[in-house]
Amino acid sequence: MSDDRTRVREFFGDRAAGWERRFPDDGPSYAAAVGRLELRRGGRVLDAGCGTGRALPPLRSAVGPSGVVVGADLTCAMLREAARAGRDREGHLLLADVTALPLRSGAFDAVFAAGLLSHLPDPAEGLRELARVARPGGTLALFHPIGRAALAARHGRRLASDDLRAQPVLRRLLERSGWRMTSYTDEETRFLVLASREH
Repeated sequence: MSDDRTRVREFFGDRAAGWERRFPDDGPSYAAAVGRLELRRGGRVLDAGCGTGRALPPLRSAVGPSGVVVGADLTCAMLREAARAGRDREGHLLLADVTALPLRSGAFDAVFAAGLLSHLPDPAEGLRELARVARPGGTLALFHPIGRAALAARHGRRLASDDLRAQPVLRRLLERSGWRMTSYTDEETRFLVLASREH
């Protein structure tokens, strides 16, 4: 398990400085996905695997100055890039493993996770931990700025029915991890799944 985390740190650490130059047009899709969370002013939201913090400005805008925004990531270099971009002013940046968060249970109204699932050594474990820090009835958004087919093509793979993000596979995974899928969107320009924290 620690080897998996080391590989993730190395992968993203090596790419952190140029990450946003590789995907310069993703900002509006992040903002649209955050909008689907229907956050309230004064709400509390976690960006799990926040990377360079592209979701932090729209998350802050949604919860307002009285809300709480936390961006957690395993990779120091990604958090440095987030701070360099000024996103540490939008929320608290936390160096942490999302499968073992140093946060209290039920602390958040919502959890936003962009591109996280495929980088978790044990996706069920990660989703259970996100459920732990969400309040009962809280919302989870699993997001990617391109859909499954486009992502598979980008990596030179064919789209498989047993893909982790395929609707039936992901629905079962969420249910085993304390979540209930409420919405599933897989389009060329976005992948977005919403789920509700079971009571």
